[in-house]
Amino acid sequence: MRIKICGITNFEDAIAAYEAGADALGFIFYEKSQRYIEPGTASKIIGKLPPFITTVGVFVNSSADEINRIVDASGIHMIQLHGEETPDIIPKLIRPVIKSFRVHNEFRFEEMEQYRNCYYLLDTYSELGYGGTGEKFDWNLIPANLKHKIILAGGIGKDDLGKIQRYVNPAAIDVSSSIELKPGKKNINKLKELIDELRRINPRQMHTLRPGL
Repeated sequence: MRIKICGITNFEDAIAAYEAGADALGFIFYEKSQRYIEPGTASKIIGKLPPFITTVGVFVNSSADEINRIVDASGIHMIQLHGEETPDIIPKLIRPVIKSFRVHNEFRFEEMEQYRNCYYLLDTYSELGYGGTGEKFDWNLIPANLKHKIILAGGIGKDDLGKIQRYVNPAAIDVSSSIELKPGKKNINKLKELIDELRRINPRQMHTLRPGL
């Protein structure tokens, strides 16, 4: 499975994640987040990164025009929608889209079918905010036919990887708060240990990440 390191705010963390073997880096353009980064700062970081790593911009309930403006300013490769965005926004965006869904016990997975031509990320619903809460949801809620197609997020740490491999085996995982010293600053040792463990238990990419259900 692949791994995205989210909440990048500085070049040191970005290059450490790249060198450790991360597949993607997430930059949060939601101003209320503790991990918010200015588009210009993100652009400088992205401009210094080596090739062959995907950069993802995370947005919460922004307009298509605002998202596209920030995409152009920052140079990101993909867009992650992490709020209550409706399906009609997706065709208006100028980069491939990851749509996040915040899962709780009453979540209706069939709602995902409305979002065409995008990738799907499952995170934990929390009243505290949009992602980065360090909380897990019940992975048993995920329908069997979706498990290997999704990006899994929500409080994932090194000790969870074996269970994720056995019970979910998603196409990718998204990690942020479990490898931080504080919001926006990564613990490089924890980051490396987590990716090393992931590569140990999952040395091959078993599922291709594709848009759609």
